[in-house]
Amino acid sequence: MRRVLVSACLLGRPVRYDGRAKPVEHDILARWRAEGRLVPVCPEIAGGLPVPRPPAEIEPGADAAAVLAGTARIRTAAGEDVTAPFVAGAHDALAAARRHNAAIAVLKDGSPSCAATRVYDGTFTGTQTAGTGATTALLRAHGIAVYPETALEAADAHLRRLETTP
Repeated sequence: MRRVLVSACLLGRPVRYDGRAKPVEHDILARWRAEGRLVPVCPEIAGGLPVPRPPAEIEPGADAAAVLAGTARIRTAAGEDVTAPFVAGAHDALAAARRHNAAIAVLKDGSPSCAATRVYDGTFTGTQTAGTGATTALLRAHGIAVYPETALEAADAHLRRLETTP
């Protein structure tokens, strides 16, 4: 059985930077839970960041691939470089995916770790731009499909295709 990495905050765990969760109630998540497919992850916690913690963003003009390559940083609004825990957490999520035979992930969009389609632009003004987080970039580089929490139907369809393809 294929398992699914899921951002722990989406499952109701208060692990976000502000100490809250962003729970998603959906029939697909409920079914996956009942089937024993869910593998909760929080790359930021796994990387050693506390709860709560200052919000962080990928620096302006950079992307997650550059963060993973060591040529860009993730910083707090005060300028603190928190790249290392974000990268360590991304590697932890990849290890969890491998350990649990997860072929897909559903992660919290907007996060500098988990974003699948959009991230904040690094200016701490609330402006978002197309992009991914460090964990998503690493997972995708290793063949794991990543979906935002708003695309559960697409994630479920992908999972079903994987399980019916010889």
